[in-house]
Amino acid sequence: MKIDVIGAGLAGCEAAWAAANAGAEVTLYEMKPHKKSPAHRYDGFAELVCSNSLKAARPESAAGMLKAEMRILGSLTMEAADKTAVEAGGALAVNRTDFSDYITEKIKSHPNIRVEEKEITLFPESNTVIATGPLTSEPFAQVIYNRLGKALSFYDAAAPIVTAESIDMSKAFFASRYDKGGADYINCPFNKEEYERFYEALINAETAPLHEFEDLTVYEGCMPVEVLAKRGIESVRYGCMKPVGLTDPKTGHRPYAAVQLRKENNEGTLYNIVGFQTNLKFGEQKRVFGLIPGLENAEFMRYGVMHRNTFLNSPALLDSGSMLKGSRNIYFAGQMTGVEGYTESAASGIIAGINIVRSLNGLTHLMLPETCMIGALMKHISTENKDFQPMGANMGILPELASQIKNKQERYAAISQRGLSALEKALTL
Repeated sequence: MKIDVIGAGLAGCEAAWAAANAGAEVTLYEMKPHKKSPAHRYDGFAELVCSNSLKAARPESAAGMLKAEMRILGSLTMEAADKTAVEAGGALAVNRTDFSDYITEKIKSHPNIRVEEKEITLFPESNTVIATGPLTSEPFAQVIYNRLGKALSFYDAAAPIVTAESIDMSKAFFASRYDKGGADYINCPFNKEEYERFYEALINAETAPLHEFEDLTVYEGCMPVEVLAKRGIESVRYGCMKPVGLTDPKTGHRPYAAVQLRKENNEGTLYNIVGFQTNLKFGEQKRVFGLIPGLENAEFMRYGVMHRNTFLNSPALLDSGSMLKGSRNIYFAGQMTGVEGYTESAASGIIAGINIVRSLNGLTHLMLPETCMIGALMKHISTENKDFQPMGANMGILPELASQIKNKQERYAAISQRGLSALEKALTL
C-alpha cells in the first residue's frame, strides 16, 4: 500500500509516521530546503515557527490531556519533545533546533518512509494526506482554492528572540507565576509611568508593509501585540503583560505590568519575549521593546515577523475522519483543517495517518469519543458551523461530567481521566 504525504511539518511528519508504522510505503514531500515560506528559516522538518512552547504539561489541563492522548497513540512529536525539552515552569517547551533535528532523523531513517524534496503544485490523485499547513506555498494554495472553492485566510506573527546576556538583570528577575515550576522565566516589571510610556510607543509604532497581503484578518490565538494594544490601554496589561502571580523582589510588591521571557534553548543563552508576536518594523521593534525595563540594550537574535496562515472551511469539506468529502483517498491534516496549535496539528496528523491506512485496508475510520480531547477537536472541524474558526484544545469543547465537581482542578483531573480511559477503550474495540 502506497501513500503520499505532502508537507513535513508537525502534522505531515505524524501522518507519515503513523502510516509507515501501520505498514504503508510512504513518500513524504517537502519543499524545503529548496523553497521556504517567508516565516521558515530552518531546513529541518517540524520547524516551530512561533513559540517553542507546547503549552501546559500537567495532565489535568487541556493541553496536558491532549499530550497524554498523543502519547497513547505513539506520537513522534511527544517523543521528540520529551527528548529535547528545556525548563519552562509548568509548560513543555523545547529547544526548537534539537526538536526539528530529532524528528527529521527519525523520519529519514524509517524503513517505510521515502523523502522527496520538491514542491507539489498539482492537486493529488493518489492516496494522499495534505498537510502543508498554515504556510502553504502560494502555487499549491491556489490549486487547493481552485479545486475546493472554500478556504479562509488569516495572519500569524512570531515573537522576537534576545540574548540572555544582554538582559539587564538589575531590573529583571527570575520567577514563574505563583512560584510554579521554579524560576524558569525572566520577568521585566513596569511601574505605572513606565507602562504608559511603553504603551504609547507601541500603539504609535510603524508596522511593516504586508505587500501582497492587503486584507489583514488576525486570528485571536496569535495576535500581534500592537494589534491587541490598540483595543485599549488595559488590553495588554490584562493580556501578555499581566502581572498576576508575580512579586518583584526589589519592591516586595506585584508590578503594575510585566513582560515575561522564556528560554529558547537548553543552554539558556536565548530568550523569547512571551506573547510579543509582532509586525512592527525591525527598527521599531528595537526602539519600542527597548522601553521594556531590562531590555534597554537587548541584542535581538530574531525580530518578530508577520506571515500568512490559511485554513479550510473544514465542516463543509471534510468528514469526521479527515477525509475530503466526495473523495475516497484524499485526507487533510494539521492547522489548515482548523485545529489551532502545535500539538493539536500534530494530533490531527496522527488521525489522518491512521485513517488513510484503515480506509485503504477496507476498515472504517478510527472515531475517537468526544470525551477525548482529540475526539472533541475532530468533532469541531467536521461539525457544521457557518462561522467556523480554528480551535485549540480547551476544556470547554468537552462534554460536562455526569456529576459536578466544584473544585476546578479536581474537575479537570476527572475530565482528563475520563477522556484517557475512553481513548484506551476505543483503541481496544
